[in-house]
Amino acid sequence: MYKSMLFMPGNNPGMLFSSSILGADAIIIDLEDAVSASEKDAARILVREYLESFENPTDVLVRVNPTDTPYFEEDINMIMNLKIDAIMLPKASVESVKTLDEILTKNNCDHRVFALIETAMGVENSLNILSASDRIIGVLLGAEDLTLDLGAERTKASEEIRYSRQKIVAVSKALEIQAIDTPFTDTDDIEGLKKDTEFAKSMGMTGKAAISPRHVQTINKIFSPTEKEIEHAVRVCEGAIDAKEKGLGAWSLDGKMVDAPIIKRAVNLLRSTPYFKEEYNDLLK
Repeated sequence: MYKSMLFMPGNNPGMLFSSSILGADAIIIDLEDAVSASEKDAARILVREYLESFENPTDVLVRVNPTDTPYFEEDINMIMNLKIDAIMLPKASVESVKTLDEILTKNNCDHRVFALIETAMGVENSLNILSASDRIIGVLLGAEDLTLDLGAERTKASEEIRYSRQKIVAVSKALEIQAIDTPFTDTDDIEGLKKDTEFAKSMGMTGKAAISPRHVQTINKIFSPTEKEIEHAVRVCEGAIDAKEKGLGAWSLDGKMVDAPIIKRAVNLLRSTPYFKEEYNDLLK
């Protein structure tokens, strides 16, 4: 699970080769919006050299160009046999997801896919889009293109994307995939970033993308469980194991009834911590 995903231009060697020290759980090497048409070929060459020569301790995704552009095929051919953790597919639709899946399957490529939902149709059809391939491991909401498509003003309060956030969270939970929130684009407003990230987390987002390395630390901190949350989750899981061994159908913790959703939340919270035990997975069966 990614708390933070950092975008970096595919034509910026300085950022690429410093990516391992920036603290993000994953980097997204961008071959789409960050690279002009005249630099697409040069960016592919740079990205290939980077991926072939540098082992990044963080997960690496590559955002390719949309399937209906003349750049898509060359992007896919370039990364087909390279070591990456997933392909990020922009302007995701049922058709584009299936197209990418068919190409990867035909070439015996096991790359996974992160879908980028950034249109009104994409939001409304997100369940079908994110169900179109077993390769999909997560979804990223792209608010800048989405608000443009909606004809809405993009604001720091983000009320204009509340519904879209809720829709993406609901669908991602139903499909049990990651839900990554849109970047906060004001690189200097750290307090605004904090509020926006806290709100996204409260809605159920599992992580947040960033366009600035300065935002990574704040995002990681907010999406990391607190010591109090970890302690409570461990008590829930250990209590559930004890109750199961005793054959108890119902039990309580601190005077509150513990049911399946509470146990599932505790198990999921502990997955990214050193306190997770494999036996906790049995509690979800």
